Amino acid sequence: MAHSPDHHTPPESLRERAVALRLQGWSYDRIKEELGCSKSSVSLWVRHLPRPDPGPARERARAASRRRWDRESALRDEERRRAKAAGAAEVGSLSDRELFIAGVALYWAEGSKDKPHRRSEVLQFINSDPQVIRLFLRWLESLGVGRERLTLRVSIHETADVRGAERFWAGVAGVDVSVFSRATLKRHNPRTVRKNTGDGYHGCLVVYVRQSADLYRRMEGAWYGIVLGVDSAS
Repeated sequence: MAHSPDHHTPPESLRERAVALRLQGWSYDRIKEELGCSKSSVSLWVRHLPRPDPGPARERARAASRRRWDRESALRDEERRRAKAAGAAEVGSLSDRELFIAGVALYWAEGSKDKPHRRSEVLQFINSDPQVIRLFLRWLESLGVGRERLTLRVSIHETADVRGAERFWAGVAGVDVSVFSRATLKRHNPRTVRKNTGDGYHGCLVVYVRQSADLYRRMEGAWYGIVLGVDSAS
């Protein structure tokens, strides 16, 4: 706590106090605020002392900053958890219709689409997110598509653990690893700085639905139905 300037305090007492504080590693500014005197006076009184080692003070500041950050990080994590829990509770269980609409929107955003210059009315989906893959497979199941109609293939960088990735995606899809087609390997470009490395990298899973032209047309029509429904509601 800073002392109020006391005109009755002998300068010698202030000087002795300034020296003591400087020996504790205090800066000129802190001593000035503490004693209520000018910085030039502080300098005059303690300039004969060696400059304090900034190491301990710097470490204390860093430790205080880390503690502050840890508290803020914990609060943010709790806020995220509560927001996610509230979002999940808001959705609840999906009806068959809601699952159908969710799957259509997901496919139109992430799946392979038919183009006027490239006729390809077939359902093919690729993604690296296990939860997205699970939702897509559940959507197919709700449409009566059995696993026997699916061709599954891993797409991954050639330097990664291909067999480990196939085991990972087999667990996600709930199938035996033996059903996978030959993996698609992405060639290494030495000029590219890759961030998708490490044990958490499993590449993408490609899901191809055989004999799916009619299903693709139904999905595309449903997507345009969603768009028209939104337009009519506005």
